[in-house]
Amino acid sequence: MTASHEVSIPVLDSDGGDRLYEQIEQLRATGPAVRVRLPQNVIAWSVTRGDVVRRLVTHPDVTRNARGTWTGYRPGAVPWLSPWVDVRSMATSEGAEHTRLRRLIGPAFAPRRMESLRPAIESVVTDVLDGLEALDDGAAVDLRAHFAHGVPTRVICDLFGVPEDQRPAMLSVVDAILATGVPQEESARIASELHTVMHRLVEAKRREPGDDMTSLLLTAHEGDRLTETELISTLVLMIGAGSQTTIALIGNAVLALLTHRRQLSAALAEPARWADVIEETLRLHPPVVHLPLRFAIHDIDLGEGVTIAAGEAILIGFGAHGRDPSFHDTPHGFKIDRVDRDHMAFGHGIHYCLGAPLARLEAAIALPALFDRFPHITLADEENTPDPQPSFIGNDVLTLPVLLRPAAP
Repeated sequence: MTASHEVSIPVLDSDGGDRLYEQIEQLRATGPAVRVRLPQNVIAWSVTRGDVVRRLVTHPDVTRNARGTWTGYRPGAVPWLSPWVDVRSMATSEGAEHTRLRRLIGPAFAPRRMESLRPAIESVVTDVLDGLEALDDGAAVDLRAHFAHGVPTRVICDLFGVPEDQRPAMLSVVDAILATGVPQEESARIASELHTVMHRLVEAKRREPGDDMTSLLLTAHEGDRLTETELISTLVLMIGAGSQTTIALIGNAVLALLTHRRQLSAALAEPARWADVIEETLRLHPPVVHLPLRFAIHDIDLGEGVTIAAGEAILIGFGAHGRDPSFHDTPHGFKIDRVDRDHMAFGHGIHYCLGAPLARLEAAIALPALFDRFPHITLADEENTPDPQPSFIGNDVLTLPVLLRPAAP
């Protein structure tokens, strides 16, 4: 496995928030790819320039499959990477294997199928808002915990048939896998618990199958089209990505709007503008910034004296593209009127996120419903930014304290 003790290699911070964005700018200015040190002394090439990101994610000499490619790779040796690298899902597969795995679950996430979920999502949003309203006693309420987190987790758990009594443990460990600054022992516990909760779900569905995605995947498994490892890995991928990305999208959108009131007013006045709000949030505050990992099959010359050698790891900065000044005017500004709104928040190429239509639909339902119910909502502390998620992968806040019905000035 690639490792080094070279002091000249910068550490990729897990501070999140503004520091995450600052480091992206520093890395982009340094070169087309920059070697960085990740936890447990893993060395990877960080790629934050939009044009290089596009080139590498579709490059024939770059793979998501660490097996037989990443120099020194040993499954389980790096616990914090285990949910990203040691799994066998469509996210870590290529060629015919990727096509087979994607076809098994792809139809369930087709745009038309997602649109058919609209009534169910609207019901969840209404129920979560009712619960939020019941909490309103004039004091600050954590909107992340009680709304941004509540809607996507209810939707994805319903979709995959997660029993109510299993949801707290599952969602707790799914939340934890994005933290990149935890000690090795803690990351090992998280990786182990992640597989435990998914196995628990599978056993429950074996006993009592239903009309849900887990039961559908079990049918594919029993038909010898999906191995046990692929089954668990797919659940990790779909439930994890299907909740965490949308949690961050909704929370980041609310935070952006509450600090840009004129653009909030524009969306409230013209409901079609909510789609612009969502895309601008994805561009400026992408739910996933750096996605571990890809690997070079052969040497790749990027120019400027930079060559990624065969067997080396690559950390793609999908979230960095939206802030690249080569592609966007005033890239650090939140502007729902912008024309140059291109981003890669959901990836690019054959590994483009299957759940993107669902995430956009949930946000398109949740955001206007929130501001319709609480039109005068404000941040509880307008002087300080909420504490960021400690991660260089995820891009979220730990809490989002708001006043739902602030007193008149």
